[in-house]
Amino acid sequence: MKRLSLQWRITIMTALLTCAACMLTNCLVGYTGMRYMDAIGSGISALSTADEDTPQAFDPTNVALDDEVTVVVNNAQESFGATAWCITAGVTLLGGVLAYFVSGRALKPLRAFAAQVERVQPDNLSEINLSEDVPTELQRCSASFNDMIGRLDEGFSAQRQFTGNAAHELRTPLALMQAQIELFASEHPTSQPQTAELLGLLQEQTERMSRMTKVLLEMSELHSVPCEDDIELGPLSEEVLTDLAPLAEHKDIVLNCSGGALIIGSDTLLYRLVFNLVENAIRYSRPGSTVNVSICDNDSHVFLRVEDQGPGIPKQYRESIFQPFFRLDKSRSRAYGGAGLGLALVWEIAALHGGTVEVEASSENGTTMLTTLPKRTAA
Repeated sequence: MKRLSLQWRITIMTALLTCAACMLTNCLVGYTGMRYMDAIGSGISALSTADEDTPQAFDPTNVALDDEVTVVVNNAQESFGATAWCITAGVTLLGGVLAYFVSGRALKPLRAFAAQVERVQPDNLSEINLSEDVPTELQRCSASFNDMIGRLDEGFSAQRQFTGNAAHELRTPLALMQAQIELFASEHPTSQPQTAELLGLLQEQTERMSRMTKVLLEMSELHSVPCEDDIELGPLSEEVLTDLAPLAEHKDIVLNCSGGALIIGSDTLLYRLVFNLVENAIRYSRPGSTVNVSICDNDSHVFLRVEDQGPGIPKQYRESIFQPFFRLDKSRSRAYGGAGLGLALVWEIAALHGGTVEVEASSENGTTMLTTLPKRTAA
C-alpha cells in the first residue's frame, strides 16, 4: 500500500467503503425482502386452503402446499438475491471509477505544486516563486518553500560573489609572482642547479594557481553570460579540435569529429564545455590512440559524446569527478597541470543550459562522456 500513489490509495479505500456499504445494504434489503415474500406466500397458501388454519409463515419445502406457488416464490427469491449481488458489484465498480477520477481532479493542485517544485534548479532560484494559489492545506507549505528558495538563492549568490572576489584578489599577486620569477630566471641563467630547480617549481605552481584562479572566475561569472546564440555544434567542435591539435600531436593522438546539431545557448560557454572535455580526453588517453567527438540529436535533445582511450574511471568515482577540486589521481593530475575544476566547470555550463553531463561508459579501454542538452527555441 505504501508504494501506491495517493490517488490509488483514495480510490481503493473508497471502493472498499462502497463495497462494504453495498453489502450491508444488500443483506438488510435481502432479509426484509425474504420476509415479505414469505408473507405473500403465506397469503396465497391461505386462499388455496381455506379449510385449514391460516399459516403464520410460508415454507416452500412444505410438500402439502401448491407446487406452482412454491416454484414461483423460490425463483423470485433466487432472482432477487442474484440481482442484489449484481447491483452491489456494479455500484462498487462504479464507485471505484468515480473515486479515481474525482480524486484525480481533487489532487490536481498537488500535481501542479509538485511540477513547480521539480523546475527548481541551482541556476534558476531567483526566477522561481511557487504560486500560493493552492488549497488551504498547501498554502503554508508553498510559503515555506518560497522562503527556503530565497535563503538558498542568497547562499548561492554569496558563494559566487566570494569566489569571484577571491579570484579577482588572487589574480594580481599571482601575475606579479610569475613576472618576478620569470625576470629572475632570465637575469640569472647560470644559477645553481638547486636554485634553477626551485625557480622551475615556483613557476609551475604559480602557473597552475593562475589557471585555477581563471577557472574560478569563469565559474563565478557563468550566470551573467547570456545564452541566446544560435550555435552549430559541429563547426564549434571542429574549432576546438583545431585549437587542441598541438597538444594531441605531442602525444601522437588522432582527433575525429562527426555529426552536428543546432542549439540555442552561449557560444563562449559551449566552446569551453567541449574544450574541457576534449582536453581532458587527450591528457588521459594513451599515446598513439584516438579521441572521437560525435554529435547527434532527436526531436527534443542534442547529444555530445567525447570518447577517449584512457585507463577508465572506477564506478564509485563517476559522479564525484564533477565535484570541484576532486581529482581521481592527484599525482597524475599535478603532472598534467590539472586543478580538479575542468569537469566541474563542464557540469556548471551544462546545468546552465538545462542539460546534464555524465560518464556514459567507462572501462580499461576508454571512457565516453555524454553531454545532453535540450533543444530550445529563441525567445
